[in-house]
Amino acid sequence: MPETDAFPVPTLTSEFPVVGDDPHIDAPLRASVRRLSTLLGRTLSDQHGQELLDLVEQVRQLTKEAKSSGSTATARDVQKRLAELPLEQATPLTRAFTQYFLLANAAEQVYRVRALQERPAAESWVPRAVQGVVDKVGPEGLQEAVDSLDVRLVFTAHPTEASRRAVLTKLRRISDLLATETAEGSVERRRQDHDLSEAIEGLWLTDELRRDRPTPQDEARNVLYYLRQLYLQTLPGFLDDLREELRAKGAELSERQVPLRFGSWIGGDRDGNPFVTAQVTREVLQLQAEAAIDIATQVINDLIADLSISSALTGDDEELRESLRADLSFESEVDENQQRLFEQEPYRLKLGAMRAKLAATRARLRSGDAHVDGKDYRDGEELQADFEVLRAALSRHGAHKVADGTVAIAQQVLAGSGLNLATLDVREHSVKHHEVAARLFDRVGELDRPYAELSREERTDVLSSELSSRRPLVGAAISEDETILDDATRTTYGVFREIREAHRSYGTAAIETYIISMTHGADDVLAAALLAREAGLITLAGGPGSDENRADIGFAPLLEEVADLRTSGAILDRLFSDPSYREIVRLNGDRQEVMLGYSDGNKDAGVITSQWEIHQAQRSLRDAAARHGVTLRLFHGRGGSVGRGGGPTYDAILAQPYGVLEGEIKFTEQGEVISDKYMLPTLARENLDLSLAAVIEGSALHTAPRTTPEQLDRFGEVMQQVSDAAFTRYRTLADDPDLPEYFVTSTPVEQLGDLNIGSRPSKRATSDKGLDGLRAIPWVFGWTQSRQIVPGWFGAGSGLKAAREAGLEPDLHEMLKHWHFFRSLISNVEMTLAKTDMQIASHYVHSLVPERLWPLFERIREEYELSVAELERLTGVLELLDNQPVLKRTLTVRDRYLDPISYMQVAMLQRVRAAAAAGEEVDPELQRALLTTINGVAAGLKNTG
Repeated sequence: MPETDAFPVPTLTSEFPVVGDDPHIDAPLRASVRRLSTLLGRTLSDQHGQELLDLVEQVRQLTKEAKSSGSTATARDVQKRLAELPLEQATPLTRAFTQYFLLANAAEQVYRVRALQERPAAESWVPRAVQGVVDKVGPEGLQEAVDSLDVRLVFTAHPTEASRRAVLTKLRRISDLLATETAEGSVERRRQDHDLSEAIEGLWLTDELRRDRPTPQDEARNVLYYLRQLYLQTLPGFLDDLREELRAKGAELSERQVPLRFGSWIGGDRDGNPFVTAQVTREVLQLQAEAAIDIATQVINDLIADLSISSALTGDDEELRESLRADLSFESEVDENQQRLFEQEPYRLKLGAMRAKLAATRARLRSGDAHVDGKDYRDGEELQADFEVLRAALSRHGAHKVADGTVAIAQQVLAGSGLNLATLDVREHSVKHHEVAARLFDRVGELDRPYAELSREERTDVLSSELSSRRPLVGAAISEDETILDDATRTTYGVFREIREAHRSYGTAAIETYIISMTHGADDVLAAALLAREAGLITLAGGPGSDENRADIGFAPLLEEVADLRTSGAILDRLFSDPSYREIVRLNGDRQEVMLGYSDGNKDAGVITSQWEIHQAQRSLRDAAARHGVTLRLFHGRGGSVGRGGGPTYDAILAQPYGVLEGEIKFTEQGEVISDKYMLPTLARENLDLSLAAVIEGSALHTAPRTTPEQLDRFGEVMQQVSDAAFTRYRTLADDPDLPEYFVTSTPVEQLGDLNIGSRPSKRATSDKGLDGLRAIPWVFGWTQSRQIVPGWFGAGSGLKAAREAGLEPDLHEMLKHWHFFRSLISNVEMTLAKTDMQIASHYVHSLVPERLWPLFERIREEYELSVAELERLTGVLELLDNQPVLKRTLTVRDRYLDPISYMQVAMLQRVRAAAAAGEEVDPELQRALLTTINGVAAGLKNTG
């Protein structure tokens, strides 16, 4: 896609336009929202009487007047009225405003779907990207980019999806109904309204609060819902259209190539989650395998219906018959009757045999029996081999279009799902591996002092030496002697053993990467590699380059803190300089994955510095990999909110430094982002298209700087000044000893755990007190709920002002125009500032926070006002989002409905805290009312954290 000064508009969803630029184009959306609101109003009246409906309208009107007039007195009147409401009115009122947002969000999704369906195909993401690449580097350059494609979307269970599955399912039903256009006053409209009323009534009577915390298995089942839909409904059309578009421009996907895959952390992410054990990993893999086999069986059933090709017309194919004889030598569901029935339809018979192998595979996995060659599938590759038999025979029979059409697409879809559905990553904190290593080295007793007393460099040398040796460190004794490991270290080591068992059951594609959280040095990666060797996942006995060597898993350091980002290149250099580790990389295709964490860096340094340090780290990692002849795959741990790395995916991919993209990339899909992107098939397809298009474009066209080297150096110098000033300002807030108390008292962060939205605890299992031990999700959650949203913008104003006052304003304008990274960063900060509401935040602070802490809020408000002023000056607008009027209006309208929920939340927090201060047990209905307000704010802002 050719570069342009125009920049895509970020929206509430951070992905798709809410409406177009035409001020009249959103009339259908407004009409849909009014229609759903009217039906909701009827439900409220039916369920609670006219009094509730009248109360909702009164509060809405008063809030609207307070907002538009800026009247403090009117706002206080609304706040006072809500604070005095009895619980039996407060909860239904809050639920009413919350459900308005849920219905408005559903209408918005349907509107997006219609806009996408009406868009000319040539204007879609992939056709534009492919054409742009061909125009600049020709078909050969396009083919080179396509050959390297390996885009991986990784679903995680980060607890930021506030809505229950029961609620999401009903909203999907409402969206499906609304998708069919009907004329006002028609019989079809009356019937549709009846069905919508029924669905809205069911939604109203559904408890939006979870009674219990979900288990990792529950979280896995939730993601399976989306993956089934993606494989069966979205991927076939996506792959078919991609192949046709590439062929039209002179390029091809190779037969078994899977340009876009899905991964998961659910059941493998152990860092800070004590509920993810080796047993849980085993059970989640079993759930995934069951779903993968279900999907494969359905795909094959569809092919059986299609492939009625008769040997009476085509003649027999000996290779196909030979394959069938081998298949039918085992007793299976393809009995003699079926063999007679399909005697002259060998393709159906072969597909039936493949279905029988899938059934046998399911039975093997459930029983734990050994694989029997030819009776069941060892892994996805064996299923692919059967597809090759089918397609080769079809080609020999002259059915080239069938072989290259439906059958080829089915093969590619199942190449992605395999027997494991989604590749599971395993993640653990770096400290855990050193704890196991300490037990092992101290047991052997060859060091001059305990392992735990070694410096980082000494540990690196010890681990490197041990990896290069041919002996096992402790061998079989680790399983036989229970004194070697204690319970904690045995649990950590047990995961490596479980990975080996998973490979035996599902193949090595089931788990390919082991991620080391909080990587600070090469020793953190080498420690994990040593444990993998002890567990039998790695064999290096043959020396570098030997065919005897084996590495069934790769290792990915997760770099999260600013200090580690700054030494990222040095960490890779040290690893690649180690012969044993370099051999592991060679055995993994000379590929090194590195994960970049956005959340902790933001919490540590603020949005400006963390984003700039990640950008510079990508350059360092790129250069280090190139020096050692290694392909770099970056894994971006992005959350839904800007404070956790969120923002438009397309622009985030293209904003990377030149040369980073070589066709391979991974990024997380977390929490509420999953339902927003993947609930409706058309939106799921749009997300896959834009992700792949950005990677094609970036890989083919961004191999060199878009600016001159001198200009890029100058931009870097200016950005460093902005970052330094922003960091200094941010740390004055973060280092304030009163900030922990201010944060806890001004936000509902203590209630996050009561929402039961995830299996992982909100605080790390460390000795850290206050904010240091708090995870990034509740950090962003609290600020967002109170509408302060500090992680998304704090420090930006100070950084821009410092550069401007240093005479660098012309450079800032030049950067905004010509540097994609800077433009994307400023756009994301602008949107977050627009969603921040200092009037509402002030109400939280002055109602909930001790007066001695109010100066902290004044500091936050001062930085907010400076940031708004500096961004308006930089972007040349009178007010934020003036260049995005539709989004601006959408936010304004949402505020009218969101403010009452915020006021109610403050009132409920006051009551809860008063009860706690009096030593009283909190009324369950009061707790319910408070948690309902949290869901409401999340629905209104379309994210939690």
